[in-house]
Amino acid sequence: MINVVHISTFHREGGAAIAALRLNHALAKLGVKSDMLVHQSDKEEEGVTPFAQTNLEKKWRWLHFVGERLAYLPHEKDKTVRFAFSPALIGTDISQHPLIQTADIIHLHWFNFGFLSLNGMKKLFELNKPIVWTLHDMWAFTGGCHYSRGCERFTTHCSDCPYLSDPGKYDLSFSQFEFKRKLYGTTPLTFITPSKWLGQLVQTSMLSQSKRCEVIPNCIDTSQFIPLDKRQVRIQLGLPDTQKYLLFSGANTADPRKGFRFLKEAIQQIKRRDLSLLIFGKGSQEDFHDLDLPVHFLGKISSVATMVQAYNAADLIVVPSLEDNLPNTIMEGMSCGTPTVGFNTGGISDMIDHLQNGYLATSRSAKDLALGIEAVLEGNVTGIMGQNARKKVVENYAENQIAGQHLNLYQTLL
Repeated sequence: MINVVHISTFHREGGAAIAALRLNHALAKLGVKSDMLVHQSDKEEEGVTPFAQTNLEKKWRWLHFVGERLAYLPHEKDKTVRFAFSPALIGTDISQHPLIQTADIIHLHWFNFGFLSLNGMKKLFELNKPIVWTLHDMWAFTGGCHYSRGCERFTTHCSDCPYLSDPGKYDLSFSQFEFKRKLYGTTPLTFITPSKWLGQLVQTSMLSQSKRCEVIPNCIDTSQFIPLDKRQVRIQLGLPDTQKYLLFSGANTADPRKGFRFLKEAIQQIKRRDLSLLIFGKGSQEDFHDLDLPVHFLGKISSVATMVQAYNAADLIVVPSLEDNLPNTIMEGMSCGTPTVGFNTGGISDMIDHLQNGYLATSRSAKDLALGIEAVLEGNVTGIMGQNARKKVVENYAENQIAGQHLNLYQTLL
């Protein structure tokens, strides 16, 4: 039996953690000895082990996060990029943890914010065990940014970083890039990218282009995320059934990468009187007070059942991200039979088949985003787009299929 340990900073917080957790569950169902080692967890779950367990260890974990952020603060260009760059100077040595020591495969996911530092990575790599690394953003092959926002310095050698307050030839991005270059050169490292877009970027970076890279999507339990009766769900959520609902996962409306301003402009161009916006996630009702349509704010949803209700209550999902890997929101919504409108960028292009299960709008075009919303509302009157959306997920992202692809990869490495 293959023994795999997945490394993730978070247990259930954020898209990368959710994707890692779903893979962990899916592999266990196939009979793989699969465990997930996280920095800290507030909820016990079989197959998930927090590194910090005692109150003292949890305080140290918090100090690591604070220290990692403080290490970046003198270099920070402004507060809008505060969490967009990780220096990875402070972290935890997990190389002697029992799950690491007994693992046949070490599978890295998203481990920033004080869990693994660059030196912590080096200690893991020195164990000479096969390392698989699923990339949930670009950090693995840049000098520190999670998304480059159009900068292409990572293709040759990071320096003069636009995220830094004092960019220069030998700045923080240069030193991190150089550390990774030396580390990767001697390590049996295999990258996995959930999207074709990210896989193509891996091949362009001087850090990663010589390494093996497989495109394997994230997975989802299609028996949990299922289509429900839309009218009944709306009654249960207290939503008027006379409206058309656009669903937006309101993570961080201030993050330019999430593209909220384009959704806002698109809404202003749509003249329908029966349109409402349905929102769940971080944020508050006040973030959406100036939109010229009714807003129903569901808050942060932790229950899968409630999340499935929210997806089923919507007529379509809008994802106006400018850079994104393989958004869980789209996969979850499509599995529930809800089509998506998003920009033709990143991994979104892998998921949406234009005018079949949604609409791919021209990137940064609020006008085309508005046209897409109208097109899906009209094109899905019979429910055909929703049926196609569900079919796309079942055929491409079901957990048994994706777990099988990972298991095949592990076996080749052993």
